[in-house]
Amino acid sequence: MSKFQPTVSWHLQRGVEFDYEHYNRDHEWTFPGGEVVQASASPTHGGSAQRVNPDEAVVAATSSCHMLTFLAIAAKSKKKVLSYIDRPEGEVEKNADGLMAITSIVLHPKVVFEEEVDEATLKSFHESAHKYCFVANSLKTPVTIEPQLD
Repeated sequence: MSKFQPTVSWHLQRGVEFDYEHYNRDHEWTFPGGEVVQASASPTHGGSAQRVNPDEAVVAATSSCHMLTFLAIAAKSKKKVLSYIDRPEGEVEKNADGLMAITSIVLHPKVVFEEEVDEATLKSFHESAHKYCFVANSLKTPVTIEPQLD
């Protein structure tokens, strides 16, 4: 079992009214290793576009988890990966219950191997990575993988 305990902190700025229109959504995520991430709400909800928002973070974490699981599978299969680049997309809209939610995440990984890997092997690696990705297994949102081929 693993346990994670980041600190999320926000403070009201002096002299600012605490009402929906005026409070600042900027805050920080501090991780036990000392890394600090400047975060905010998404710009559509009054946040700063210059900071990471929770919606982006979920999409990035899903992609990151899939990539790390994929790399582990490739390494165990003795298939050397030279690069892995993903530009995932997440969509936020009302779900079937009428609540705002991340309703889809689509990964677009482009993987370069040292030696050619056939399409069936690539598909198998992605399917296994999806099956064993901790983050994807924790979400209600469907995650789709659309590998980018040359």
